[in-house]
Amino acid sequence: MPVAPPPPKGLPLNALRAFEAAARLGGFSAAAVELGVTAGAVTAHIKALEEALGAPLFERHAKGVRLSALGQRALPEFTEAFDRLGLAVQTLRAEAAPRTVHIAALPAIAQLWLSPRLPAIRAAAPGITVSITALEAPPDLKRTPFDLNLFYREDDLGRHVAGDEVFPVCAPQLAGRLRTPADLAGIACLTDSAWPGDWQAWLGAAAPGLAIVPKGPVYSLYALAVEETVNGAGVLIGHSALVAAHLASGALVAPFETRVRLARSLRLWSARPLRPGSAAARVADWLSA
Repeated sequence: MPVAPPPPKGLPLNALRAFEAAARLGGFSAAAVELGVTAGAVTAHIKALEEALGAPLFERHAKGVRLSALGQRALPEFTEAFDRLGLAVQTLRAEAAPRTVHIAALPAIAQLWLSPRLPAIRAAAPGITVSITALEAPPDLKRTPFDLNLFYREDDLGRHVAGDEVFPVCAPQLAGRLRTPADLAGIACLTDSAWPGDWQAWLGAAAPGLAIVPKGPVYSLYALAVEETVNGAGVLIGHSALVAAHLASGALVAPFETRVRLARSLRLWSARPLRPGSAAARVADWLSA
């Protein structure tokens, strides 16, 4: 009787994904962050893959790792393959749940700009569910399952939503102490760690040559800095789109007239063309109207 030999054993997908991420990002730790696992898990996956192949994919050094010649030759095809897989997964998710829209946004944008607009979207289209993930940086469009992305950018990707003008804001009770920019020397100046150059950008335009270094607490969450400013903790550089509601309500005021327009703008984009009439397209239209 014929003998059927066992088929060749395939390579584990998770190990291949770990190799591609580590090779593309230049290290095991960066790959672990992207994949949501530990650096030890990435190391184990790649070691098992190298043992299965019988050849090294990385050269280990005291300061890190470097792709071997084999790894360099293999990387482009694996990157293209996982990019295509990511886009296919996005299409599958969109077609399986066509009424759910996944949005990735900067935390400050999600809290201060996007969240106040969700009730109107729910009222206009109660059948659409909006899911929001706050990220510190835009995601890899080909690898993540987001329908829409909302971040500040300096290029022209996607749709322009709002410009970015910066200017000091404070609680009304502090405004009376601020006649000129020089008065900032005696008041706490709040700073957001994601935008450390905001004060210098504004002072350079509003008071060139003024020898003042704004001093005060630094926050890793802009929304918290805004809340503390409302509470009277000091003066913060406001971003027009993010403090508009507080200015309209009177919770914050702008004590100086000068506003500085930055090169970046708030932009909305998708990894793939939005199908006309789809839930994602309708939400994108509302947000960019």
